[in-house]
Amino acid sequence: MSYITLNKSAFFHNLDIIAQKTADKDKIALVLKDNAYGHGLLEMSLMAKEYGVSRAVVRREEEAIKIKEYFKYILILSPIFPINTHESFVYTINDLESVKSFPANTRVELKVDTGMHRNGIAMDDIDKALEMIEKQGLKLEAIFTHYRSADTLSAEWFWQKRKFEVIKKRFSGLRFHSNNSAGLFRENSFDEDMVRVGIAAYGCLKRDRGFMPLDLRPVLSLYAHKLSTRCLKEGERIGYNATFEAKKDMQVSNYDIGYADGFPRLLSNNYMTPDGSELLGRVSMDNSSYTSEKEKLLIFDDANEVASCLGTIGYEILTSLAPSLKRIII
Repeated sequence: MSYITLNKSAFFHNLDIIAQKTADKDKIALVLKDNAYGHGLLEMSLMAKEYGVSRAVVRREEEAIKIKEYFKYILILSPIFPINTHESFVYTINDLESVKSFPANTRVELKVDTGMHRNGIAMDDIDKALEMIEKQGLKLEAIFTHYRSADTLSAEWFWQKRKFEVIKKRFSGLRFHSNNSAGLFRENSFDEDMVRVGIAAYGCLKRDRGFMPLDLRPVLSLYAHKLSTRCLKEGERIGYNATFEAKKDMQVSNYDIGYADGFPRLLSNNYMTPDGSELLGRVSMDNSSYTSEKEKLLIFDDANEVASCLGTIGYEILTSLAPSLKRIII
């Protein structure tokens, strides 16, 4: 069946670049939410531990439970109550109402809204939040925020950063972190306690033109196995609704990759693999056909290239990949 390979050397290369920016690999918190951006939660956790990354960020407690043996610190961004605390788990406070839902002595971090306007405490409510946290008996460890446009060549990252600097000057005895992958590479001198890196570690960070290029390498490649080969005669059509017609006699092979595996149906008749094989006809649930006779075909090795065909982002391509696909570390 179709499968995924994960290139360890590319992953470590990316982490080396990130560690050079932070000047300390212990400040790297690898974002592993949503099956590690489609790469595989356990596979990426194993490699991260081997490299020396000791911090992780996930979406839900269920993810944290699966990787609790790999990391000393796991930040859970979207807790669902009730929670089951573990010594390595740290929970995010996203709004004032959630404070009373945490049991006493829970390790927490306060998210502050500096302009994303999605999750986080309003800046004017920070003092009130701190009072509520103390009253609830929670262990507040850090204050953090999230940038909405760090990958965009605009001033928005700067004004959000200035807002967060005001917060950092007001409070002491806490840790602070604000940068995602794109934000980290806009810093001239990184000085925070941690950075939350996801897409850069996976080698698919894409930023506006005008930024200095980064030597990041995609970690994930998608392959499919050949199911059958046939000669398609001139005038014959292939696949559902017969959307492709052969202009000449041609050899065509069908491969075990389809939209049930996370390969987008919208690519039908509009995609070419890295080796130049053309996708012919509609992408089916479990199959798609190409101008190739290879026993195994590289479907893509850079999610951003696929995304560009659809007018979307690499994140969507990666996170759509089915968890059932076998992931092999190479």
